[in-house]
Amino acid sequence: MHHLSVNQFLRDHIRTVPDWPAPGVQFRDITPLLQDAKVFRILIDAFVHRYMDPAMRPDVVAGLDARGFILGAVVAYELNVGFVPIRKKGKLPFTTVEETYELEYGSATVELHTDAVQPGQRVLLLDDLIATGGTMMAGRRLLEKLGARVMEGAAIVDLPELGGSNKLRESGLPLFTLVDFSGH
Repeated sequence: MHHLSVNQFLRDHIRTVPDWPAPGVQFRDITPLLQDAKVFRILIDAFVHRYMDPAMRPDVVAGLDARGFILGAVVAYELNVGFVPIRKKGKLPFTTVEETYELEYGSATVELHTDAVQPGQRVLLLDDLIATGGTMMAGRRLLEKLGARVMEGAAIVDLPELGGSNKLRESGLPLFTLVDFSGH
């Protein structure tokens, strides 16, 4: 399958659930991508083929809680590099650094173990979806606090209208996404 048909193929397997979790929201559900073995493999390969390239190869993959764990762990395994979870506050047992970011209502905090990455390491930061970009921005700041360099942020889905991907790119973070859902 060439590039365009891979993107379309994946798009066709993302389920849109209207009015969830709130009225007017079109929820992009990626679980159908994971439950079919062939689709899951095509999804993971789309990332692996990009990051196998020596120029693009990370030293470590970081995944954002929680769906970024599913993707990130498998991509890291295929690339033969380590995997690091960036978790919601209060889940990690060892010494952590934390970063708080604003949500539509209130705020959220993510944490990373202080020994998760080494200064100078090239990190690929993965999540399932980019909406407002808040979580990915916070994850990037955590990794940079420990001296790592986030070479790229990657996700399956971009919701460009929510402005996150724009904001992340303007901050200097290259982004790689497979499917854009503009409008409805």
